[in-house]
Amino acid sequence: MQQWLKEVARGKRGSKDLDYQQTIEVAKSIINGKATDAQIAAYLIALRLKTESSEELLAFVHAYQNESENIEGANRQIIDLASPYNGRNSFMGSIPAAILMAEYGLPVFLHGSDSLPPKYGTTIKEILLQLGLNVSQPPQGLAKTLGEAGIAFADTEEYCHSLGKLRGIRKEIGVRTLFNTVEKLLNLAKAESLMMGAFHRTAINKIAPIFKGLSFKNVYVVQGMEGSEDLPVHRNSFIYKITDNTIESSIVKPEDYGLLVQELDKDIKLSAQEQSDITLAILSGDPSKSLQPYYNQVLFNTGIRYYLFGAVNNIEEGIDIAKQQITGQRGLTQLEKWKGSQREMIIS
Repeated sequence: MQQWLKEVARGKRGSKDLDYQQTIEVAKSIINGKATDAQIAAYLIALRLKTESSEELLAFVHAYQNESENIEGANRQIIDLASPYNGRNSFMGSIPAAILMAEYGLPVFLHGSDSLPPKYGTTIKEILLQLGLNVSQPPQGLAKTLGEAGIAFADTEEYCHSLGKLRGIRKEIGVRTLFNTVEKLLNLAKAESLMMGAFHRTAINKIAPIFKGLSFKNVYVVQGMEGSEDLPVHRNSFIYKITDNTIESSIVKPEDYGLLVQELDKDIKLSAQEQSDITLAILSGDPSKSLQPYYNQVLFNTGIRYYLFGAVNNIEEGIDIAKQQITGQRGLTQLEKWKGSQREMIIS
């Protein structure tokens, strides 16, 4: 491990990228316990300062994919929605959007863990717990839930123990590391489609090359809220479609669909209970004016996903379908179906 540290930790001018095979060796040293906690922390900080290359990031994704337990028998048409594992402060509209997607016949896979640095925001796992869902299913249970309800959630650290072992170090150093990206790309369900977020276009351009080495065939990276896959309705956003040889970008404008709202206070952190309450209110069709920004957010994201993943011919059609689903409380019915598929597994 020391020989690799000497390469990446030489300072601003002296540090250099490792190639794919060298980085695989680093990852193996971390996974098999040969690297000490001090060496791991030093490497992660050095990489943070240097910034990892696409080749280094891909090597770590591959190394930790090899250490992960996959969900066998999952529908390859499933859409992997990769939310930030360090959580969110703002409303996570991706959860009700995912429930609506599953109800409309687009299977969805969600994943995450307990909150992590640097944000320590409210996580998808916490919100799903408040909604009454089981967030700790074994592979057989997850496969069954995906098959019956078309939606499921996995606690990634239960499926990749090597990743879980790093939690203490990541909490101690307290900064973002390459693992904040690695954990989102493990593809436990072997999905062919992925939607994930990034903070800005520079980060999107940097991550794009690694998809040539991953099994996803249909990739969208968006300029979402807090670096998530959840598009805001207070500003315009970029959407990048990534294929083997090209990156196509487009801009979506909530104003074009009558969904533009003022930005909510960034300093307010919504708790898991508050997020759960808003989600249930939206899915029940609650017309309260205070819910309008969240309602618009869910419509916008659901409609765009229907369009991007081929369920409708245009975004307007997707938004109209989402409105009908909410008016008919079909999302609430789908949520109960999700819970029911988990209960049946427990009973059997």
